[in-house]
Amino acid sequence: FSMTMSAKAVRGVRMFRELDNTLQLRLQFVDFVAAFDFMTEVAALAETHQHHPEWRNVYNLVEITLTTHDAGNVVTEKDRALARSIEQLPTIEHAEVLALDA
Repeated sequence: FSMTMSAKAVRGVRMFRELDNTLQLRLQFVDFVAAFDFMTEVAALAETHQHHPEWRNVYNLVEITLTTHDAGNVVTEKDRALARSIEQLPTIEHAEVLALDA
């Protein structure tokens, strides 16, 4: 996968990138249904983790941003744990990781 020069890898997390005190991921799926299936799985994970993402969906694109608002809008272990769980979802295997916009 590719990433912008301003994003850096996060230890223990393969696809998300740390940028501006957030973990970010941008995915492209084959169609809207595949993107929505993924988002449904992420919603269930978020409830389990009691940590909810900021996200955006346009047709087959899904953008996820994780940060801990209670900690002053910084990346915490809650974000890393949710990111690791998201990366293990079966539906993510059908997505292409896109570069983050600068």
